[in-house]
Amino acid sequence: MIYTVTLNPSLDYVINLDELAEGKTNRSKSESFYVGGKGINVSKILFQLGVDSTALGFAGGFTGEKIISELKKEGIRSEFIILQNGTSRINVKIKAQKETEINAGGPFVSGEEMEKLIEKTSKLCDGDTIIISGSIPKSLPVDMYERILAPLAEKNIRIVVDAEKELLLQTLKYKPFLIKPNRQELSELFLPEHDDRLDINQSALKLQEYGARNVLVSLGEDGAVLYSEDGNVYKSGVLKEEVKSTVGAGDSMIAGFIAGYDETNSHEQALRLGTACGNATSFSDGLASKEKIYDILEKLPKI
Repeated sequence: MIYTVTLNPSLDYVINLDELAEGKTNRSKSESFYVGGKGINVSKILFQLGVDSTALGFAGGFTGEKIISELKKEGIRSEFIILQNGTSRINVKIKAQKETEINAGGPFVSGEEMEKLIEKTSKLCDGDTIIISGSIPKSLPVDMYERILAPLAEKNIRIVVDAEKELLLQTLKYKPFLIKPNRQELSELFLPEHDDRLDINQSALKLQEYGARNVLVSLGEDGAVLYSEDGNVYKSGVLKEEVKSTVGAGDSMIAGFIAGYDETNSHEQALRLGTACGNATSFSDGLASKEKIYDILEKLPKI
């Protein structure tokens, strides 16, 4: 079973404007709600690909109830820890001449509630996959990822991590199967301030030295590059279509990579499906549909 962990899920309130005028009253063209959070996005794309998963994390208040009910409607299994205080966050995504995001901090999570989640994840069995991604509520310790992974160290659990800075580095001792930094995140890890001379190859190889088995670097409009555990480097490009939103594209890439690898046992084919999923979400309003993913997959050039 694949388990996705979203420690700080959200309801994403998406507002479409012709133009965002600061300091003035803006009238929206349309609005919509989506259940958000990086791990949840992974579960949603896995569902589109016909792959079962269980979404884990914390949910609180009326927004937490909405998150759980919407996932159930979509056919996605969830086993969230219900918080006694606070509400799951609402993030605001403004789509105008540029994309603007306002992400809330998240609810208070008690030590007891934190331990309930760790107890749940510690029961994962050999052969399971755990995908941990996204931010953590301010009330949780900065080594929360490490606390989740430590009880799994002696098991044959496949670990996938999508996180920033120290949150990512702390997990590398557990030899994750896949990590997915983007160009900006590599810069924050390896470049001194005011230095923009990023060596992607050197940075990715350094992360492998630290313990990551496969490093998938997303490069936006320049595609992606995979540094695989077998020593090969694979590159993929992107199709030229209108980009409607980049929100969730990286999560979609992770879902596609895992689904593709499980289906083919090939890093190259995993990258190909991951790229198709990331592209498809970028070209969609919201996360990609199954139809959009496989349409893009047919159009992608061979790696």
